[in-house]
Amino acid sequence: MNHLVSIKHLLSGLALLVLISSCSSTRKSTSKVDGPPPSLSKPSPAKKPEDNKKEAAKAPFNVPAFGKEVKKASYNIAFFAPLYLDSVFANSSEIPGRTMPRYVLPGLEFYEGAQLALDTLQQQGYNLKVTVYDSKSRQSVSSLIRNKALDETDLILGAVSNPELKELSDFARNKEINFVSGTFPNDGGINNNPFLYISNSTLKTHCDALQNYIQDAFTTKNIVLFRRNTAFETRLAADFKASYDKMESTKKSRIREVVWNDATTPEEISKYLLADRTNAVIVTALDEAGAKSLLRKLSISAATYPLQIFGMPTWDVIKLKEPEFKGLQVYYSSPYYNDKTDYYSRYVSDYFRRVYKARPSDMAFKGFDLTYYFVKLLYTNGVYFNNMVSTSPKVITNYNFLPVYLKEGEETPSYFENKNIYIIQKGDSMDIKMNK
Repeated sequence: MNHLVSIKHLLSGLALLVLISSCSSTRKSTSKVDGPPPSLSKPSPAKKPEDNKKEAAKAPFNVPAFGKEVKKASYNIAFFAPLYLDSVFANSSEIPGRTMPRYVLPGLEFYEGAQLALDTLQQQGYNLKVTVYDSKSRQSVSSLIRNKALDETDLILGAVSNPELKELSDFARNKEINFVSGTFPNDGGINNNPFLYISNSTLKTHCDALQNYIQDAFTTKNIVLFRRNTAFETRLAADFKASYDKMESTKKSRIREVVWNDATTPEEISKYLLADRTNAVIVTALDEAGAKSLLRKLSISAATYPLQIFGMPTWDVIKLKEPEFKGLQVYYSSPYYNDKTDYYSRYVSDYFRRVYKARPSDMAFKGFDLTYYFVKLLYTNGVYFNNMVSTSPKVITNYNFLPVYLKEGEETPSYFENKNIYIIQKGDSMDIKMNK
């Protein structure tokens, strides 16, 4: 993407402030959208104020706020993204070297997709007041909270990591505001906030999904988990074992755990493989160097032993172009899949081609998808849409937000997490979704 054009487009609407109004009912959108997708309906009229708050007989998920119906004529949304404007423009209003730093791009691209979603919804008649915050600015999240800048917010959307995730989560819990964490694949140590939605699923959820897929996909299999002797990969292996233990199936096969390192030879690895059945190999390496190191060792055994290799969600960006990887069947898990052929994806692609003269990145698609999904939920069902999340129609990808209970006997969710995980096979030209 031409990110010089992107940042100029961003700045035209943001005016280089820490607190930035990106979309509201009192101004025109920052860029012309050639009409909302025609398949989308306009929002239902808001109820009269006196009908707006009703207590349900029993609150969903044992959270009293979820039992309320709170609908408004206009909604306040706080959007957080790591834009690093203070760093990029520390000395002037021009981009140094006329090239955007790479660390800026994910947050900028997520914002660009979200902005398109907000502009589109606004043109459909959604009455929104959206304030964009640079989560990496000098004005910290804690200062915004201290100054009560977020007190009137109805929904928080964020592409944030810690410490901002924890700060926003604590605030959202105390103020009973739904907070959607859009990109961080971790709960950040949060264990007591039913108002938090984690859309980028945690590694434990990926482990559960891979375990279930492997156990179900092959009638006879030899499951071998290869991990290195690190605390992190040891913990991942324990998650796979826990998933195996709780799986209720008489046909499940035990997982054999193997510790490897750079000195491990292909011959030593082959001792754990069988020639008469599928070898489902799980690799816990998240880093590209570690993943490719083991794949090279496994490639030597591929001619003798039937291999199906399952990696981590970080493998989505790994390119296996080297000759030694040719013919290997490699899979990874992901909470997000987009073949870019659906209506909304074409709509986003057409817009980016016109405005930016480039294709949208995956982060831009995610920003559009998540923003459109939750703002529509908010406008259709009110501030406490929590009981309707599982029934909302998908935009680009499927979500399956379920309550997570981290403490035994807990009646109130620790948070909600997207449990929809795709198993995807890496291909030469495009990756292929294996499950629904």
